[in-house]
Amino acid sequence: MLTQPFADAVVEAEKVIAEAPHIRTEQDLVEGYDYLAGSIRASLQMAWAYERDFPFFVSSTGPHTKMGLDNPDALYFHAYLRDDAEYVVTGTRGSTRDLSFQVLGGDYSPVEVPDSLTAFDDRELDIGPDGRFELRFGPDRAKAGPGYVVLGEGAAMLVVREVYSDWSTERRGTLRVHRADRLGSAPPPRQRTTLEKRYGVAGKILLNRLRTFLAFPEWFYLDLPANTMTEPRRTPGGLATQFSSAGHYDLADDQAMIVTVPASEAPYQGIQLGSQWYVSLDYSDHQTSLTADQARTDPDGMLRFVISERDPGVANWLERLGHSRGFVQIRWQRLSRELGPADGPQIEVVDVADLPAKLPHHERSQVTTAEWAERIAARQTAVAWRMLG
Repeated sequence: MLTQPFADAVVEAEKVIAEAPHIRTEQDLVEGYDYLAGSIRASLQMAWAYERDFPFFVSSTGPHTKMGLDNPDALYFHAYLRDDAEYVVTGTRGSTRDLSFQVLGGDYSPVEVPDSLTAFDDRELDIGPDGRFELRFGPDRAKAGPGYVVLGEGAAMLVVREVYSDWSTERRGTLRVHRADRLGSAPPPRQRTTLEKRYGVAGKILLNRLRTFLAFPEWFYLDLPANTMTEPRRTPGGLATQFSSAGHYDLADDQAMIVTVPASEAPYQGIQLGSQWYVSLDYSDHQTSLTADQARTDPDGMLRFVISERDPGVANWLERLGHSRGFVQIRWQRLSRELGPADGPQIEVVDVADLPAKLPHHERSQVTTAEWAERIAARQTAVAWRMLG
């Protein structure tokens, strides 16, 4: 059967999910199967996007195809490249807080992260008054300079991230990519052998995706003590103007983790929670992430986030959604300076009942049930509009 390689991979992928070492509860397993469904969709999409001569941007991660502790505030796009061809990227700059480009060599695997060959943000683009821009990627080093990015040996993928801070007002831009010498021509008709290869590739992508991101926390997180976070550091993977602070929590239902961090001058600052599957928690229907624009800043210039299962009645509550263990990450993007320890978070674990005494501006931080419902409604509406463009 044409689809047999992919069908076999799905069976193997289910075993990977069922045998994951972190599973303790039925909820863990159910979420794993849901994660598997999204990974199946994404793997087929990525395999069918493998068009290096007639490339196009595809959304590689989203609310229903999560991976790699995906940022709830980001739209992720990628296109495949050859390192010996020239490509033209055109688009219009939206009003999102950040737009970044990264060229990767190779792919994620259970033993390594792909090389980041170059990474930059839209401050290096020549953007016209109407928001339009054009950018070329190619092998000709003689053309290197503004508007032309040299593709290093082994360049395989172009990744674009468009990042929101205020979901309700910012609007995404547009993107298009084509190979410079193929515009005006068309790819040959699909052959059966091509589809056989793609089903096989989709199966490999699926298994690599699952195995890699089950191993990923071991590389970057789980050697840290629970209920702590690192100082700000450059985000692994070569993103030039992004820093992050990472950690994992382990909390009883009557406990809360207070994360206190200065409100940064960085154009984007956001915090999120993730499950043991190393994906974001539900950020559409629950408040499991906040940007500096969405959060409430205290009069002393600090952001104080409360991670707990029980509702503490404060605006900056991050919902655990039944996850007694999970990941927490803060990102700063489009930076113009290095970050140091003073820019990072301070952590305190307390009883939920003690929060009024532990939050110096507790009275100001409170929200009513009606106000909370308005916050969730705004998230639901904004996520829907972001995905529609």
